[in-house]
Amino acid sequence: MNRNLDLTVALFPGQGAYRAGALAGLWERGVSAVRDTFEVVDEVAKERLGKEVSSVLFQPSPPSPAVLLQQSPDTLQLAIFATSVATHRLLTGNGVRPSLHMGHSLGEVAALACAGAYDLADATAVLCERISVVRAHDRRGGSMLALRCGLERAERLVALIDHANLVVAVDNAVDQTVLSGPADAIHTAEAIARHLGITTVPLRSPHPFHNPLLAGARRELASRIASFERHELTVPVYSPILGRFYRDGDDLAELLALHLVSPIAFRTSLTSLHAAGARAFVEMGAGRVLTSLAEAALPGAHTVAPLAGHDDEAGLAAAAKALLDPLGAPAAVRSVAAPAVVREPVPAPAVVREPGPVSAVVREPVAQPVQAAPGTASEPVDVDRDQLAGQVRTLYAEAMEYPHEVFTDDVLLEADLGVDSVKQTELLSRLGDRFGLGAPPSGLRVADYDTFGKVVDFVAAGVAGGGFAEGEVTR
Repeated sequence: MNRNLDLTVALFPGQGAYRAGALAGLWERGVSAVRDTFEVVDEVAKERLGKEVSSVLFQPSPPSPAVLLQQSPDTLQLAIFATSVATHRLLTGNGVRPSLHMGHSLGEVAALACAGAYDLADATAVLCERISVVRAHDRRGGSMLALRCGLERAERLVALIDHANLVVAVDNAVDQTVLSGPADAIHTAEAIARHLGITTVPLRSPHPFHNPLLAGARRELASRIASFERHELTVPVYSPILGRFYRDGDDLAELLALHLVSPIAFRTSLTSLHAAGARAFVEMGAGRVLTSLAEAALPGAHTVAPLAGHDDEAGLAAAAKALLDPLGAPAAVRSVAAPAVVREPVPAPAVVREPGPVSAVVREPVAQPVQAAPGTASEPVDVDRDQLAGQVRTLYAEAMEYPHEVFTDDVLLEADLGVDSVKQTELLSRLGDRFGLGAPPSGLRVADYDTFGKVVDFVAAGVAGGGFAEGEVTR
């Protein structure tokens, strides 16, 4: 493999890349990459929005994505941004040097900041202005809807509805697109899509981003952020909205404002970068929003998602080890297994230049499925939770006809996905059969397992203990 062509891409996620408790342990320990990042974001956000991010994220019981979206969507966007910047600082502080950056929607602000285009305070101010301007201009209460279908079918659906402000906002994968528009048009699209057998998932987005509805916000945002000082890029940054790399002579204010009304071509951006030599993709944020898309678009792609598990410190160490050899030089990149997270919305790139030095890529052995060992109920079994979560996720996704990515640890099965107690009872029984654990224990309260993560932990305990006790599930 030609080491001069194999590029490592740092992916900066946008909406959907929030996990309650992410980086909390490192914050509590006073790790400077985390503390310093959030302190700057807190200071700027408090001045411009009257918000403080760290006091919300790092409280003993941090809010879920759904709660944060409902109660403080501004904080949610700032949290995603700050987590990405802190993750980048943690990895680069250990010697990791990505060849190039690419962001998704608001993730482009973090990608540019981490490439030196803005200092952190100014980048945070840009995001605060974006939040303020969009909130002021979005008076129709629009939203976004993920469809489990390709771009062509999504475009036909939009044409069928024929609403001026209903658009395809994102092309994420061959089987995932995202619509954006006013609430009434989104409801119509959801109803028709379900009638056509297309799975739909409302996105946790406070506004109809990448939509002409925000044309007024675009103009005002460009004006507000025009005075922020920009610097030369230290790392190339590719934009799936512009379909090209940013240039040092670009008017960043105009281009970042353009994001509000322009679609994202993430799928085709990935294939363009791959054609230019990109072989490894590193998630700079919570979960694996974008590395999952890279895997879908590029079978065999090698991905690293340091904050996709439950142990951030271990995930970051594994990521650094995968990206560096013992001497600290770029080494073979291996895929770091981790659970999936809800994907978020992306439109079409152009020719990619070949920046930077790189890492070679090798394939990691594929782990075998987790199975309960018959006849060994008395002997505890070591359980790979991430691997187990993937199998439980597959069962739930197939049973509910939802995309795998909606089954994050903190998603509320009934409140968010409509999995009522009857269906949950059926699914728990199927899990018992799937893993040879028998029926769930007598007296089990289904309501106690209201999130997907709790279900995974319940099954993991059964696998580790050799099986469930005989009994019936109560509702």
